Amino acid sequence: MELELAQDKIDLIERIIKNNKKYTNNEDLYDDFFNETCKRSLLIVKTVTSDATLEAYLRKIATTSIINVLKDSGRLRRTKTGYMSTGEVSLETIHEDSTQNYSTAQISYSNVKIQETPEDIVIKKEILQRVIDSVYAINDSEPDKKYLELYVMRYEKGLTQNEIAAETGLSQSEVSKRLFKLMEKVKQAFN
Repeated sequence: MELELAQDKIDLIERIIKNNKKYTNNEDLYDDFFNETCKRSLLIVKTVTSDATLEAYLRKIATTSIINVLKDSGRLRRTKTGYMSTGEVSLETIHEDSTQNYSTAQISYSNVKIQETPEDIVIKKEILQRVIDSVYAINDSEPDKKYLELYVMRYEKGLTQNEIAAETGLSQSEVSKRLFKLMEKVKQAFN
């Protein structure tokens, strides 16, 4: 895949990857981190004009890319509470007896917790605002489809398609079609 990025963007991505905590002790995977980050960020690099916003997006994309590469390479796995390095194993308790029975050893893993950064929060707010703005614009262009009403019931109130159908008098299949069309139109608005 031929990536067309300006040198300043390549340097920014390289700096972001090398400053990521997970890069340490995984330097041998740099090329994979870089390629995955570039592949995922190509559209954003071409559309975002603000340097601060671009850097925030790239930090999030690089983190996700690094985690995916580490998972794919078997160095990281997801647990109920976050991500855990597969290389970290600590023996906490071994019963000290003369036979040294290791079958009773307890093994514990320390979890790697990924905390939401201020950049993550800003990005989520920006994306959510763009989705909301898109839904309003789509609803204004086709008010008879009641896209805004469907969006609110489905994504803010959490109603099922059957519940929405009962409340609006539409069939469940019509609710499904309209929600699908709405999401397609929102995706188009992002592009």
